[in-house]
Amino acid sequence: MFFSLVLVILALGCALLLRPWRLLANQGLITPFLAALAITPLMWALPWMHHMPIRFQLSGACLITLMLGWPLAVPVLCAVAIITHLFVPIGWHNVIDLALWQGIVPATLALLLGMAMRRWLPHNPFVYILGRAFLGTVACMFITGWLAQFTGHNIASKVDPGLALVARWLLAWGDAVLTGMLIATFVAFRPEWLATWSDRLYISKRPVKPPPM
Repeated sequence: MFFSLVLVILALGCALLLRPWRLLANQGLITPFLAALAITPLMWALPWMHHMPIRFQLSGACLITLMLGWPLAVPVLCAVAIITHLFVPIGWHNVIDLALWQGIVPATLALLLGMAMRRWLPHNPFVYILGRAFLGTVACMFITGWLAQFTGHNIASKVDPGLALVARWLLAWGDAVLTGMLIATFVAFRPEWLATWSDRLYISKRPVKPPPM
């Protein structure tokens, strides 16, 4: 618990140093900001409302990172973990683990992946939606799940570790479908809800040459 708490404090401190509240000056981000605080705690609380060998738990951290950007996503995800504590009777050690493994770790991986894709891949909507939002979420969530299991944060105490790892792989695809579907919709209809999207960057403004006569 101490190691997890140190990582949460470190990530939160780095995020706050970047003054993420300035992003809320963009009126378009207020809606996804409030939606993340209202909806995500219900997603995180769901596994604690029933007793199953394998807990089905969506994260939404990659989606929130794409909408709000990493500096604002980290304090939001920490707040989501605290709000989840109000819905279900979980201890503070579980709150810290939720903030770290359901929020900060996948959000940070999504940030690093996004930086790499901007550096080495073409800038177009296809790469952003399919690569960063869909396949990127699969990679980030599965790596997070593997790290959580490797460090002893199992999703189930009665399931074989190999089977639990398969479950994490399948859960990563569930997060990816949700993230990819919503990001594709927002790119088309609400690009102002995406702090990581830029028309200038991802949509070419060069004129199309007419075909030869």
